Amino acid sequence: MTIADRVFDRVRLAIESGAMPTGSKISEPELARAYGISRGPLREAIARLESCGLVVRRANVGARVVSLSSAQLLEIYQVREALEGMAARLAAERITAPEVAELRALLERHGEQIERDDGHAYFQTQGDLDFHYRIVQASRNARLIDLLCDDLYYLMRVYRYQFGMQSRRAPRAYVEHEHIVEAIERGDAELAELLMRHHIRASRENVERMLGGNDLRS
Repeated sequence: MTIADRVFDRVRLAIESGAMPTGSKISEPELARAYGISRGPLREAIARLESCGLVVRRANVGARVVSLSSAQLLEIYQVREALEGMAARLAAERITAPEVAELRALLERHGEQIERDDGHAYFQTQGDLDFHYRIVQASRNARLIDLLCDDLYYLMRVYRYQFGMQSRRAPRAYVEHEHIVEAIERGDAELAELLMRHHIRASRENVERMLGGNDLRS
């Protein structure tokens, strides 16, 4: 990894975890001192963060961590419904047997996690441990992978932290995941897309209920 790669990862994780709060100003001199690097790699990393939506840069204002609204979150769910439905369809046509086995092993771990958490949350770590991430990767569509894994999923993790959304939907979501994997394993592309779209839509509706007291137009 280059210096810019490492800085990108460190700042991204700081944003996703809330260590760098949404809306906060990004000071290049302070970050350069904190990470012990020159301004060149830092600016490259910030430009990448801007390209994936985690940083917003405005003239005469500078760079800030993206400030999120509940309306924007629901828009992302709408986009995910279409794109992840397509990814599930493609995965059903292209996934390999070892990848299906990995998905089932992942679901087994998630089931154990839900039991430990008493159904209050369904936390998934980033990258290869994420159920949705694996299905998108199995689609073998580079554009979908870029749009979802290197863009929307970064924002989703920020939203999850900012809104602290936990609900008792976890057991139901887990069952929906199982049905999606079954359709993909059978190679039923049409059903896999339908089930994934239904799953994302149900998640969006659940979020809408949890955000019911907020102004969804903001």
